[in-house]
Amino acid sequence: MIAFCSGSGPVTPINFSIERKTLMDVTTIFGPNTLRILVTVMTAFIALSVIFVRLKASSRPVTIRKIIIPPVGMATGALMFVYPPTRIPFWWGLIAFAVGWLLFSYPLIKTTKFELKDSEVYVQRSAGFAFILLGLLVLRLLLHEVVQDYVSIPQTAGIFFLLAFGMITRWRLYMLREYYNINPPQAQSN
Repeated sequence: MIAFCSGSGPVTPINFSIERKTLMDVTTIFGPNTLRILVTVMTAFIALSVIFVRLKASSRPVTIRKIIIPPVGMATGALMFVYPPTRIPFWWGLIAFAVGWLLFSYPLIKTTKFELKDSEVYVQRSAGFAFILLGLLVLRLLLHEVVQDYVSIPQTAGIFFLLAFGMITRWRLYMLREYYNINPPQAQSN
């Protein structure tokens, strides 16, 4: 808004804002409760498929690329914050990232061990790994339901994105360090 003055008389404000056509809100199609159930079911399905993929991946050698790609690919999800309804206060984001970094990554770090077989690095299968991923899923879904009562659904998505990003970043940095411990760079070139 700009104030316009024609010399004499009162200042007349001129509104230069452009009318934006908004996209149809998903909650108007499904309703908030149905949307909440759909998001929970989709999250559970995705998480179970991740668990399945992680268990299958332990039979293949680990490479630096396989360690680094997930957090780099996930970082592109930060583009969600370009969409204004997903934006959250800085401190909320920092706290969510710290909770993922400090708390949620810890069980993953404790259950991830490497072994060297035929000069290739493999992740040791852990009986508790699938249960820990399931436990993290349940905890995340419960926290999601609580947080969702206080902030909008898009903001909840932003908070849990940052929580998951903090978790996977620390876990993958740990994996990278352990990979180099078991397979130093000079051993890779031989």
